Amino acid sequence: MQCKGTESYVLVFLLAFLSASDGSGHSLWLLCTYIQGETQFPEFSCTSTLDDITVGYYNSKAYIPRGNTTNEDDVMNSDYIKGISAYMYNSFLRRAALLRHDSQSDSLDVYQTLIVCELLDSDKPGKMIIKDAARGSSTDEQCYFNKKFTYTVTVNIKQELIKPHLEDFKLKYETIYQPLCTNTLKNYLKKREDQINRKMKPRVRLIQKANSDSGGFRVSCLATGFYPRHINLTLFRDGQPVSDHEITGGDLLPNGDGTYQMRKSLEISADKHNYSCSATHLSLDNKLHVTLEYDHGEPFISVFPSVLTALALMMVFGAAAAVIAWKRQCADSIKSGYSTASASEERVTHQTSSMS
Repeated sequence: MQCKGTESYVLVFLLAFLSASDGSGHSLWLLCTYIQGETQFPEFSCTSTLDDITVGYYNSKAYIPRGNTTNEDDVMNSDYIKGISAYMYNSFLRRAALLRHDSQSDSLDVYQTLIVCELLDSDKPGKMIIKDAARGSSTDEQCYFNKKFTYTVTVNIKQELIKPHLEDFKLKYETIYQPLCTNTLKNYLKKREDQINRKMKPRVRLIQKANSDSGGFRVSCLATGFYPRHINLTLFRDGQPVSDHEITGGDLLPNGDGTYQMRKSLEISADKHNYSCSATHLSLDNKLHVTLEYDHGEPFISVFPSVLTALALMMVFGAAAAVIAWKRQCADSIKSGYSTASASEERVTHQTSSMS
């Protein structure tokens, strides 16, 4: 995760779903939303996420654990979230005033704060980020990592107004914010150990289909049903990795059962190259390598047995016909031999009668 950014509040929603960690640790996310105006939603709400598992929800009144809720009331303290609520409310008023000249309507204001902290595999704290957005735009981002603090502002606030407060901000991160977030993350990891550490192997297929739009073909590598979310999916052409600029897709998507899927595709012509695909995942002892299947409307796997069945039937019928023909030939030979023997016997009998 970068310590700077100017994404809109829409991306803040997306970021709340994605894991802050690159697979080398764990992360805790808290996405809070404050709404000023008449809506069907709570005025203030928060969603907490451990890696990619939603573990709790605050509905302006109480914090409600989600999923594995066994004895988790002591993990996330509602008083902490109420403190965040007060902070967000005051910040909202300040940012709303700064952005008011850009607003087309004063009937509804939305302000969001995203709080993220990481715990590395070495059990050391990683980055901690607090990111704010108001009225559809990011306003500022604070990042603390390795005792270094950065503050990025995207609204019309002069830097000289911020500089006197940077040391105070850094001290709060070092002594309050990061220890509190990291301890909460560690407590959740203990409570959700079975969920976090589960491993589901990916099912991987490499399929070629005709592309009616281009007149060529599309080779697609699909991996699905895996957990955790981090996977390395690679397409190969004649044993060499295909360049990233040739590949489409590659987005990580959730399945309904809590696992994930990813698809990478390549547009090709009617060439004679050999294509394959490999997957590397924590659930696999070795790299999984698959070769190409062909799909011409019906899955190749269903066509191939039909061909084998037809060939087998042809062989059976051919063998049966040969056996019948052989039997007929034998019968004719026996009949012919019997007729010849009878004629000979008849001649011998006639000659004997004449001599008598």
